Amino acid sequence: SQPTVTVTTIIKPLASLLGTKIVSFQTAYDALGAECDPSYTLRGGNPGDTLSQAEAAEIAVYVTAGYTVTVPDYEGENLDWGAGQESGYSTLDSIRATESYLGAAASTQVGMLGYSGGSIATEWASELAPEYAPGLDIIGAASGGVPVDFAQNLSYINGDQDWAGVIPAVLITLSRSFGVNLNKYLDSYGQKIVKQVQGECIASFATAYPGLTFAQLVKVQYQNPFGVPVLVRILNHLIMGRAPGHPQVPELLGVGNADGTGDGIMVAADVQALAHEYCQQGVPVTFDEYSGLEHTEAAVPFETDAMAFLSSLFLGLPASNGCSSIGPGTSIAPLPKPTTK
Repeated sequence: SQPTVTVTTIIKPLASLLGTKIVSFQTAYDALGAECDPSYTLRGGNPGDTLSQAEAAEIAVYVTAGYTVTVPDYEGENLDWGAGQESGYSTLDSIRATESYLGAAASTQVGMLGYSGGSIATEWASELAPEYAPGLDIIGAASGGVPVDFAQNLSYINGDQDWAGVIPAVLITLSRSFGVNLNKYLDSYGQKIVKQVQGECIASFATAYPGLTFAQLVKVQYQNPFGVPVLVRILNHLIMGRAPGHPQVPELLGVGNADGTGDGIMVAADVQALAHEYCQQGVPVTFDEYSGLEHTEAAVPFETDAMAFLSSLFLGLPASNGCSSIGPGTSIAPLPKPTTK
């Protein structure tokens, strides 16, 4: 591991009856280019990205309620989207930097939330905090639309009409994050698509390649992604719930379920499995499944639930615990190690 640097954007209320209470809001900026960074979009950059505008409205709700909101560029300078541990460390570092900048005590209460790409940073920050940032007073973490196991997400969106454009983007970012030479694996079509998406934001690439499959992007000997050792190693490394120990704060985990499997990109039973794992470890968990809603639609009830969840914890009320009704979900065990190549 190498030292890294990033930036966070602090938005303070003009006045607050709450004293200083911090909400770390990890946006779903799902980005391969710097024009997608919240530090740019929150200042009015890239106005065509409607996602950033919708999340700015959510951030405003917290600021209006009296919270100080910190919004990290958690993907770092290299835009390492999907690299969960890095995003988690960046999130925790940004909270520490925010407290330092504000001159706030280490005992300042902090709530964390994020949806979709933002859930990667939020969930990993909650996993890593006990060891990496034990001095922070994090009161709870709300993660919605959560990609718990990338291998199962890949199987779900492979050839999809709406989300298949995520596949080449994730290949780019994982090759960046883990130092893999992607050209070794791509065929000529894959190289063309990768060139097209490599500096874009998710609004540009997600729906741009309807029906695209992993096999169309790679050379014939790599058509089974779960037979490529380096990819399997990375996918297994990024399965949530794998950090030593476990979160030590109440968790809200939410996901849509539009088709019996998930919200079109996230697998509902994977999120349930993570919730169940945390329950087994004694973490108070609320698990919300939004029946009939796809990924973008499910963000709306999740944001409402997250606000209620964090507000209650900031008031010092006992954490709700739905563990008694959370089933085991699917298996999120690591993939077997390939025996060839």
